[in-house]
Amino acid sequence: MNFDAFSAGVEPGGLRSKNEIRILLCYLFSTVDAAFTKGEILTIMQENGLANYFEITDVLSELIERGTLVPSEDGKGYRAAEDARLIAQQLDNVVPASARERAVSAALNLLARARREQENRVEIHPTDRGYNVECHISGGEMDLMSFSLYVPDQHQAQLVKENFHRDPQAVYRMLLALVTRNFELADGILRSAKE
Repeated sequence: MNFDAFSAGVEPGGLRSKNEIRILLCYLFSTVDAAFTKGEILTIMQENGLANYFEITDVLSELIERGTLVPSEDGKGYRAAEDARLIAQQLDNVVPASARERAVSAALNLLARARREQENRVEIHPTDRGYNVECHISGGEMDLMSFSLYVPDQHQAQLVKENFHRDPQAVYRMLLALVTRNFELADGILRSAKE
């Protein structure tokens, strides 16, 4: 295959051809079958060293312009059109399996994180002396638990938010273990968090 793409930021096993990038994006949108924004696609591709930023941007614009990717129903992202599905079915073996797997895995992780953040919300409220961080753990139609923490600065408030969103179920299980004095469960949760 002809290497016609910039390779800055591309890790070994990444894509160095515009055609490969085009095929991988069609494969990703078709396989995951979800809407993604341009920013989310750039994150997926760059965090995994799959392609160069400028090349991804060019290929995305081209796919949108051609109608291979179409706006989602809510207008916030793009989905695969029938052309993208055909390209993915016919040419997916052109792109190395490791690149396809990394892209799909990263996309699924991104969707899972977005769902966790939507279902388990965090609100940061400035106060006279710092910030109150309100965390809500959802059980579907109702909050299973909510709590508020005081932190002295914006950086710590953001850190609490990020760590809470990383695993809200672990926070719930840990607080439940502590208030029920189930120290064995609490110890197990702490041990798994270290791993």
